[in-house]
Amino acid sequence: MALEDSRDIRPHGEDRGQSSETQGRNMGSTAGSTVIVEEKKSHGMLWAILIAGALLAVFLVYTFTKPTAGSGAAAGGPGRGQNGPAAITVGKSTTGNINMYVDALGTVTPITTITLYSQITGIVMSVHYREGQIVRAGDPLVDIDPRPYQATLTQAEGQLLHDQGVLAQAQMDLTRYQTAYARNAIAKQILDDQEKAVIQDQGTVQADQGTVNYDKVELEYCHIVSPINGRVGLRLVDPGNTVFSGSSSTLVVITQLQPITVVFDVAEDSLPQVQTELKHDEAMRVDAFDRANEAIIATGKLTSLDNEIDTTTGTVKFRANFPNQKLELFPNQFVNARLMVRTLDNATLAPTAAVQYNGTAAFVYIVNANNTVKVQPVTVVTSNDNVTAVTGVNPGVTLATSGFDRLEDGASVQVHGGKPKASGTMGGSTAP
Repeated sequence: MALEDSRDIRPHGEDRGQSSETQGRNMGSTAGSTVIVEEKKSHGMLWAILIAGALLAVFLVYTFTKPTAGSGAAAGGPGRGQNGPAAITVGKSTTGNINMYVDALGTVTPITTITLYSQITGIVMSVHYREGQIVRAGDPLVDIDPRPYQATLTQAEGQLLHDQGVLAQAQMDLTRYQTAYARNAIAKQILDDQEKAVIQDQGTVQADQGTVNYDKVELEYCHIVSPINGRVGLRLVDPGNTVFSGSSSTLVVITQLQPITVVFDVAEDSLPQVQTELKHDEAMRVDAFDRANEAIIATGKLTSLDNEIDTTTGTVKFRANFPNQKLELFPNQFVNARLMVRTLDNATLAPTAAVQYNGTAAFVYIVNANNTVKVQPVTVVTSNDNVTAVTGVNPGVTLATSGFDRLEDGASVQVHGGKPKASGTMGGSTAP
C-alpha cells in the first residue's frame, strides 16, 4: 500500500500527450542542429575547392611563363619577357644624294582674270562664245546693237567736216588780210581779229575731232572681244537682253590658263634657306601634288615671294609659275606644293621605316652579327616616304625595319624576308 500510494497517479491521456510533445520537441531540435552543421560543412568544402583551384592556376601560370635562366636582354634573350627571338625585317644604310623639300598647301591662281561689263546701253544682238570655250585675244564675244552709236558718230563726223570748212575759210581770209596789211590796205585791227578767228575755228575743229573719237570708242564697245587668251565661263547674257552702261551685271568672265600660277604659304622658319638659294638666281623647282599628296600633277618654277610675313599665320606667300600645257591645273584648285630647296650630296641614307622616335629623340636598332640588336641614337637631317638622311650611323649598317614592339637593347632577333634592302639614292625628301 505504501508503494502504491507513493506512485504518481496521473491520467493516462495526459501523460502520453505530454511525453509525445516533449519527444517531438527534442527530435526537432536535434534535426535542426544536424542540418546547420551539414550546411557549414558544405560551405567550407566549397571555399576549400575554390582556394585550391586558384593556387593551382597561379602555379601553372608561373610554371609556363617564368623566364629560363640566363634569358632576357642582358643575356641576349628575346627581350621584354617573351620567349624566342623577335622576328624582324631589315634594311641597310647607304650613301647617296637626297633632295631637301619644303611642303606647303597651295591654291591654283590664274595670272589674269578678266571680268567684262557693258560700257554702253543697248540690246544684245548676239553671243559668239560657248560656255567653257577656249578663246584667243581678239575673238568676238558679245555684240550690242550698234545703230544708235553709228548714227551719233555720223552726226559728229558731219559737224567736224563743217567746222573744218569754216576753219579753212578763215585761214584763207587770214592770208588775204596779211597780204593787204603788207600793202597798208587794211588796218592792223582787222588782221588781228582774223588771226584770233582762225584760232577759234581751230579749237572748234579740235573739239569736233574729240567727239568723233569718243563716238568711235562707244561704237567699238558694241563689239566686245576677248582681251586675252583664256577660257570663258558660263554664259551670263542672251540675245535680246538689255544691258546698261555702268551696271554691275557681268557679261562674261575670262580666265587665263596658260601659263598659270600656284600660290602657297611657307613657314617663316624655312625662309632663310630659300632666300639663300634665291640669291644664287636659281630657278627653284616646284611640284604640285594632288589632294591626296600622292601623284604629281604638274611641275613649275618659283617666280616670286611676298614682301612681308603674315603675322597671323607666321607664313610667307610664294608664287610658282606652271606652263600648264595639258591644262592639268584648274583655277582655285587645291594642291600640295613641294618646293625643292637643295640637294644633299653623299648623305647617309637609312630606310625611313628603321628610324624610331622616343619623344623628339630619334634612334635606330642596329642588327649585330650575333643576331642581337643595339640601340643607336641618330639625328634626322631630312626624310621622305622611303629614306631618311641621318647622322650618327655609318653606311653599310644593317638596321631593323619591323618588329619594334619586341625589341630592346641586346634583344635576340631572327631576320625574315631575305637579304637586307638597301636604301638607294632618292630624288626627293621633305625638310623637317
